[in-house]
Amino acid sequence: MKLTLANIKEIKRKSESPLTRRVCNYVIDRWSEYSDKSHIFTDVLYHGCQSGIVGELIYYTDTVRFYKQYRSEINALLYDTMNGTGLYAPSDLFGEKWDKEDPLAQDCHNQNLLAWFGFEETLRNIGYNFEALESKI
Repeated sequence: MKLTLANIKEIKRKSESPLTRRVCNYVIDRWSEYSDKSHIFTDVLYHGCQSGIVGELIYYTDTVRFYKQYRSEINALLYDTMNGTGLYAPSDLFGEKWDKEDPLAQDCHNQNLLAWFGFEETLRNIGYNFEALESKI
C-alpha cells in the first residue's frame, strides 16, 4: 500500500483499536510537517519516544495517563512481543531501564516505559502496511 494521508485515515477508520486510532492521529497531525512522509515513522522508531520526538509523551503525567488509557492494548502488545522474542519478563525486554522492584508496573517509571513501548510498537505495526517503510522499520 502507498503511504498516503488517505490510507492512514482509512487504517484509522477501519481500526477497532483505540490505540491504533490515537497513533494514526499522531501521523495525521504531523503529515504537513514532513516532505518525506516516511520520516514521521522513522523519526520515532529510530530515536524512540524517549528522545522527546512525541511531544505528548514527554512528561510522566502524560505517559502515565496514556498508559492507563490504553493499558489493555499495551499489555497485549507486550505479551505478543515477549512471546515472539522468547523473553518472558519485562525486565528481560527493557533491561536496566525496567524497575524490577515494580514488576506489575504500578509506579510511574515502568508505566512511562510501557507507554513509549505501546506507542512505538503501534506506530511500527501501522508502518508495516506501507511499501515505503518496508526496508526502514
